Amino acid sequence: MWHLSFFYIFATCGYNERHISDMKYSIIIPVYNRPEEVNELLQSLTKQTYRDMEVIIVEDGSTVTCESVVRNYAGKLQLRYYTKENSGPGMTRNFGAEHSQGDFLIILDSDCVLPAGFLQAIEDELMRKDCDAWGGPDRAHDGFSSVQKAINYSMTSFLTTGGIRGGKKQMDKKFYPRSFNMGIRRSLYRQLDGFSSMRFGEDIDLSLRIYKSNANCRLFPDAWVWHKRRTDFKKFFRQVHNSGIARINLMKRHPGSLKLVHLLPAVFTLGVFACLFLLLIGGGLTALTLCPNVAIHYNLGMALTLAGLVPLLLFSFVVFVDSSFRNKSCKVGVLSIWASFIQLLGYGTGFLRAWWLRCVCGRNEELQAFKENFYA
Repeated sequence: MWHLSFFYIFATCGYNERHISDMKYSIIIPVYNRPEEVNELLQSLTKQTYRDMEVIIVEDGSTVTCESVVRNYAGKLQLRYYTKENSGPGMTRNFGAEHSQGDFLIILDSDCVLPAGFLQAIEDELMRKDCDAWGGPDRAHDGFSSVQKAINYSMTSFLTTGGIRGGKKQMDKKFYPRSFNMGIRRSLYRQLDGFSSMRFGEDIDLSLRIYKSNANCRLFPDAWVWHKRRTDFKKFFRQVHNSGIARINLMKRHPGSLKLVHLLPAVFTLGVFACLFLLLIGGGLTALTLCPNVAIHYNLGMALTLAGLVPLLLFSFVVFVDSSFRNKSCKVGVLSIWASFIQLLGYGTGFLRAWWLRCVCGRNEELQAFKENFYA
């Protein structure tokens, strides 16, 4: 049973007076200790050019709540605010959906900020061609820190396979919405029982079930958000490592869902380890040639060293140039090298770890890591 508190704010300005059951969009935002971010998100919602919406905020066991922030928007937005015990973002979104009234649910992360035309872009897409579910891309705001911009680059660039996540059609011609910016018809959400109990990968699990139900799902390219992502590389590693683990869990839940592109970070990880091994052996052989009475060919050591070093330097150079050009900042370009290695190695090690334990060792229980950090 949920332990919760609740208050409801009905906006008195900016809306036509009508019954709440006629609401078209219900925006659901799970929150954990992020009052400042919620303030920015709510502020951006007040600037929407399309206003047919309600906003449902659910605190997932927060110790630092955003109640005072939410109260500041009384009369500006149609809001409902709940607090409950911690259960993870998926179950928290389900809780919000249970208390929603809109025809469509829009799921957002609390660290998103919306452009003024966000809801209007969704409305325009649905008027142009109706569908049951959708997702939108994310972008880096000019005001984001250099680290956030670098992380955003690594999560959206095709050089890191991040470009398959959003903003463009998928390599298998399907778009799988992510929970930082996704929408779904409320009737379909109820039919599918919402998000599963997975702590990580729950959004892809829902997307896969949407397609299995033969519902219409597509990308809304103009319904984008500014997404802050992680604020430091340690948290970022935890996120992508969990994502790699989740991919194997998803494969077990949905046989046939694993595609070639999902293997690329693992292949990259093995390649990096191979390069480091070549560097170690080559450096050792080269060092031995400096010792008297040791007959080791110097050229072999140098060849192995270069074989390990050149691929790493080439990848780093391409990332630096591409990111520096896209972000108009050499500093972001340098940080993007580090972010890209973290993104690929974090995901790859998580993937390989879960593959070994679940596919080779036969472990049936879904693997998780950094359980306390699914919001961090």
